[in-house]
Amino acid sequence: MKITVISSSPHRNGTSARLVSEFIRGAEEKGHEVFRFDAAFEDIHSCIACYRCVETGEGCVFKDSMEKLNPHLLDCDLIAFATPIYYYNMNGQLRTVIDRFFANNEKLMGTKKSVLMMTCEDDTTESVDGPILSYQNMLRYMKWEDCGVIAALNCGDMESMDKTEYPQKAYELGYGL
Repeated sequence: MKITVISSSPHRNGTSARLVSEFIRGAEEKGHEVFRFDAAFEDIHSCIACYRCVETGEGCVFKDSMEKLNPHLLDCDLIAFATPIYYYNMNGQLRTVIDRFFANNEKLMGTKKSVLMMTCEDDTTESVDGPILSYQNMLRYMKWEDCGVIAALNCGDMESMDKTEYPQKAYELGYGL
């Protein structure tokens, strides 16, 4: 299986990055091919709804790091999203990438599986309710299959993360695909 991982944390060694690393380790041990895209360290413009991609079929008006990601998005079997939770939602880096899926909507619809991994400092599920609902609605719209959600609660730093089973769960999610 070809997997594209979109990690959005601006912290290379943060809690979300840890989940991503464990997920990738499990997936690669199982023999899957993985491409990792760290959105926070890429140049990605926000969609401006100009409809050039739809009207001309020539793709997005912006020629930025999405040019690097798009071939992997189109070719993969599964897209893994990873984000820290900021103010009860996915962070802006991930939302910007997802908004830019619009240029390839028709090609992406109905052909993918997906997972969502989140980390947050809070210990209540209400902190992740919004992102999970957004993710579920996106899957329904895109006609993608959900393969799992990890909501790592009470993991605002690595010390807290290390006391949990969430890294192991991420590994098992990747290995179990």
